Amino acid sequence: MNGLVIILIGVIALGAGYILYGRWLANKWGIDPKAETPAVKYEDGEDYVPSSKFTVFSHQFSSIAGAGPVTGPILASVFGWVPVLLWLIIGGLFFGAVQDFGALYASVKNEGKSMGMLIEKYIGKTGRKLFMLFCWLFTLLVIAAFTDMVAGTFNAFPVDATTGKAVSKAVFANGAAASVSMLFILVAVIMGLILKKVTNMNEVVKGVLAVVLIVAMFAVGMKLPLYADKTVWIYVVMAYLFLASVLPMWLLMQPRDYMTTYMLLGMIIGAVVGVLVAHPAMNLNAFNGFTLVAADGTKSYLFPTLFVTIACGAVSGFHSLVSSGTSSKTIRNEKDMPMVGYGAMIVESLLGIVALVVVGAVAVNGTKPDGTPFAIFSAGVAGFLEKLGLPVEVATVFMTMCVSALALTSLDSVARIGRMSFQELFYEDTTDPAQMGAVRRVLTNKYFATVITLFFGWLLCLGGYNNVWPLFGSANQLLAALVLIALAVFLKTTGRTGWTLYIPMFAMLAVTFTALVQKTIALVQNVVNGNATFLVDGLQLIIAILLMVLGVLVAASCFQKLFKKKEEQTA
Repeated sequence: MNGLVIILIGVIALGAGYILYGRWLANKWGIDPKAETPAVKYEDGEDYVPSSKFTVFSHQFSSIAGAGPVTGPILASVFGWVPVLLWLIIGGLFFGAVQDFGALYASVKNEGKSMGMLIEKYIGKTGRKLFMLFCWLFTLLVIAAFTDMVAGTFNAFPVDATTGKAVSKAVFANGAAASVSMLFILVAVIMGLILKKVTNMNEVVKGVLAVVLIVAMFAVGMKLPLYADKTVWIYVVMAYLFLASVLPMWLLMQPRDYMTTYMLLGMIIGAVVGVLVAHPAMNLNAFNGFTLVAADGTKSYLFPTLFVTIACGAVSGFHSLVSSGTSSKTIRNEKDMPMVGYGAMIVESLLGIVALVVVGAVAVNGTKPDGTPFAIFSAGVAGFLEKLGLPVEVATVFMTMCVSALALTSLDSVARIGRMSFQELFYEDTTDPAQMGAVRRVLTNKYFATVITLFFGWLLCLGGYNNVWPLFGSANQLLAALVLIALAVFLKTTGRTGWTLYIPMFAMLAVTFTALVQKTIALVQNVVNGNATFLVDGLQLIIAILLMVLGVLVAASCFQKLFKKKEEQTA
């Protein structure tokens, strides 16, 4: 099948879903344009910052997009393009977008509370503690997986697959992309200061300013590449995450996400235009079966592997943390919520379909080519853009910059959310440090919480994203299941329609617990066979077991509340 037809199918299906199902949910739950949102009510210039619809959308989209919608579909394409396409559309519309919108809606209706605090309100303190511990462990996996990806993308001296040694000549595209990404941080702070001084800047002027800055940074990065190895970039990324976690939203994250959104939309448009010009054929097999056998004899099953591998492109628990942790505190008007919550997820699913078409265009003998998903995607789209007359070197740098920006924008959000999750673990009846004991005051300090979170994320990063990704995918989907259950409780308690969440939450529970059990068995076998190392298999085994135990406890407490009879709840 032609790749253009597949993208058109995706656009029509996702667009219709947004117009019909997304708006139906908004009408059923109730949107009040005249209500005072938490951003307006509690404006503090740091976390609660009333922002325009597109500014919040850009933060939401750039934060949730991450590496998932590129990495997941490309890795899952080994099962064939048909099951991947079906899950991107069905999962995106009825699972992922519903969860993202639901989390944003519930938070805005509850003073901008995070999912953990919402669980405390509607389920209880024990449920909140368990959920926040689960969230914190999950953020460690995200930090580990995405930091390794970004550092690997910036690595100017990657390992040569044929020799097994690092190349002696620096890779220009990686160094230039790294240079542009570092400039992004500096320019974002400058733009944040400008927007702080010039309030109510016209959206067109703001957009033009962002595009001009992106072009300028790209030109400088092409002339002044930064060459360093992967280890150095891991530490640089960690330093950036520390700043993103503790600095005010308006100073770094919001302006960076705003500019990144234009770059990512440019990437999607470039890919789509490239498809229009190239008309690539889908060279992937349509379906490769329910069971795949690797060269070493290991088996992969379509259920649950496909679902936890595609992950963010269809449904992601991490998105709910962004919706309730940061975006809900910047919504200026409730009528902006459907576009931000439901709409951003729809665009991400479309990006996943674009990635599927790209890998299909460069597929060899019916399967994806060798290389990392980032490399496959960058090379594929660069090939499309080359047909438009764009020099392949420029196109490669642009795409490498874009895919690394995808991961960085998720990383800075997850570092902040991980810090907040750690703090919330130790909050009791007050968040005022003056009313806490010395130990609790230290544990809830944002600088201490950030350092602890990044340290454990760094430890897991040592195992590499290939080892962490299956566990990340399973934890991510389990988090989505737990959030869907919690949202069902919220909707039932407040008298709103919640039955639409039941099928997604039970399906996700089945997928994730199956995947976690399989991962745990594989890790135990590594230990028994003497092939395990503590910093890789050992830490992952501990976290996998903790995630399963916490998942069962959180789900049990939520189900107990969800299926209580009405008389018992009001008694």
